[in-house]
Amino acid sequence: MSESCNGSCSSCPSAGNCSKIPPSTRQGVGRIIAVGSGKGGVGKSTVSALLASALNRAGYSVGVLDADVTGPSIPRLLGVDKAPYVQDNKIQMPASAKGVKVLSVNLLLRDEGSPVVWRGPLISGTIKQFWEDGAWNGLDFAIIDLPPGTADAPLTVMQTVRVDGMLAVTMPQGLSSMIVQKQIHLSEMMDVPLLGLIENMSYAVCPHCGEKWELFGSSHREEIEKSFGLKTLARIPVDRTLAELCDAGRIEDYENEELMQSLVNAAISVTPRA
Repeated sequence: MSESCNGSCSSCPSAGNCSKIPPSTRQGVGRIIAVGSGKGGVGKSTVSALLASALNRAGYSVGVLDADVTGPSIPRLLGVDKAPYVQDNKIQMPASAKGVKVLSVNLLLRDEGSPVVWRGPLISGTIKQFWEDGAWNGLDFAIIDLPPGTADAPLTVMQTVRVDGMLAVTMPQGLSSMIVQKQIHLSEMMDVPLLGLIENMSYAVCPHCGEKWELFGSSHREEIEKSFGLKTLARIPVDRTLAELCDAGRIEDYENEELMQSLVNAAISVTPRA
């Protein structure tokens, strides 16, 4: 078995071929954090961009690997529209206005709205090339925005990248809470430490009286916390200002000191894996 295998081989597509999988690498990055959920539409990319922005604001050098190859949104959130280029045999990553580096398939498309109609092996190969050939060396943090699901692409990340920790993103809705458990189980199978939960779209605040509205019903996060021994590190409200900044490519300008500090605290608590 590979060094990342914990014995749960029966459901692994690489079962019996562990010896053929190259060991995961760090590429000279201080800490590597993946953000996933198992489900689309819960705000993984928003959390990834907020985490990168918070760390950058705190003085750390940060790069984001947009591993959601068929649904990339990191460049739009961070306002990056320049194409990467090759120098010294490494893919040089363009940066946001405030210095967050980004590597994403969308930066290679003529039209950001064009679909990426690729099969699994090509998607996996692209993720591996972005990681192995990207100019990551020397960064304090690499944030990996995982695609939804628990198939080829997330497996490729966890087998290629020496991920130090995983943030699991969920919503109050029961369906989201059920599916995020698949992501948590995958992380455990791949021996990736779980840092905690981020609950997105937790509530909305009435602009007149300040009352909190639970738009998606009562939260199920406590059930997940109890089942997996996790903590909820942050609850992100439905915030019109955040949505407008995301659409404008200015998520780095978002002001929510409590949230941003919570994200920084979670990231700097990570112990790099040998």
